[in-house]
Amino acid sequence: MRVTSRIVAAVAAVAAVLLSPAGTPTVAAPARAAPATTATGACPPVPSLSRPPRPAPPRADPAQRAVGGAALATPGLVTPAGSPAPPAVPATSWLVADLDSGAVLGGCGPHEYATPASVQKLLLAATMLPRLDPRQVVTVTAGDLDIEPGSSAVGLVEGGRYQIETIWLGLLLKSGNEAANALARLGGGPGGQAGGIRAMNAEARRLGALQTHAVTPSGLDGPGQFTSAYDLALIARACFADANFRRYDATREAVVPAQPALREKAFQIQNDNQLLYRYPGALGGKTGYTDLARHTYVGAAERNGRRLVVTLLGAEATDRRGWEQGAALLDWGFALPGAAAVGRLVRPGELASPAPTATGTPPPLAAAGGPARVDPLGHRWARPGPLAGAALLLLGATVVGALAGRRRRRAAAGRRT
Repeated sequence: MRVTSRIVAAVAAVAAVLLSPAGTPTVAAPARAAPATTATGACPPVPSLSRPPRPAPPRADPAQRAVGGAALATPGLVTPAGSPAPPAVPATSWLVADLDSGAVLGGCGPHEYATPASVQKLLLAATMLPRLDPRQVVTVTAGDLDIEPGSSAVGLVEGGRYQIETIWLGLLLKSGNEAANALARLGGGPGGQAGGIRAMNAEARRLGALQTHAVTPSGLDGPGQFTSAYDLALIARACFADANFRRYDATREAVVPAQPALREKAFQIQNDNQLLYRYPGALGGKTGYTDLARHTYVGAAERNGRRLVVTLLGAEATDRRGWEQGAALLDWGFALPGAAAVGRLVRPGELASPAPTATGTPPPLAAAGGPARVDPLGHRWARPGPLAGAALLLLGATVVGALAGRRRRRAAAGRRT
């Protein structure tokens, strides 16, 4: 029995090493429950103002709500245990995360569905920046200018010829909806703007933003269009990984060139994101607003070599504007220790996800046991690779052989007596 116990113990030890969470040391199970790593509570109430009825969100999927860590599957507040209370911002949901490590520092309803408004343009950027040559000169069409009257626009003109880089600047500095239409059309291939929207939804799934579904490229409201504070952080992280995006998004002023053939003069545009002007270390972000979505915001900043991003949805500008609420949450995040976390941002391609459903509802996660498995702290559980699997089979065979040999020796000893 002692020999068998030693063999089984050896197999268990090797299996624990081979099957431990990727990038995480294997430790013995604690004798007592580990101390709480997160604190939860209710989110501050959001002022009740006159607004259009909010659309019914898709049915909550428990697996989607746990992406990034089980602690994030809450409609309330989640922060590191022992941390100071975050500022009470009047937003229905928000999240603060580290752009580099992917650690989620805290949030309020991080996986609650909400409408995005113009922060959806970040998903357009994450999708189309790798597809489009910024130096290419393109022509703006009448379809590009088909936007909601009174909504934000850069001032591009039908028949105007612009470098794609100029259109990116119009999108990110002035939130131009006609710029969004043009970029979606240009990057959508034969499918045009509709193809661009399909590509945006495919990119959302690749990034792990499974609660995000785009209907318009600009973020103008559309039926079935949703996102979450967590998804926005994934999308923003992908954007800030792109050098061109960082350059465009941090630009304070740009010139839209003249169109002599159309008798249109050149004009200057300024960046609408006040964080760039008023927050030390600001890297950029995106503002958004519709009557339905209310104020939405994404902002990023760097301090002492640490880069954080904040996302807000459904905010009311009662005493502070969206960017000011974001700045307050960034201050809170920078004050936390570097190791503080309540979850993590998944990596692009980490979550296996099927094609979208016919109704356009965001798809569920892949079956349990795939690469989407995470523990309560958000660590990814790796599948055993070929070598690990072979090693386990070999060890299993060794155990079986040892047990069989021992039975034969016992049987022979019984016959000899």
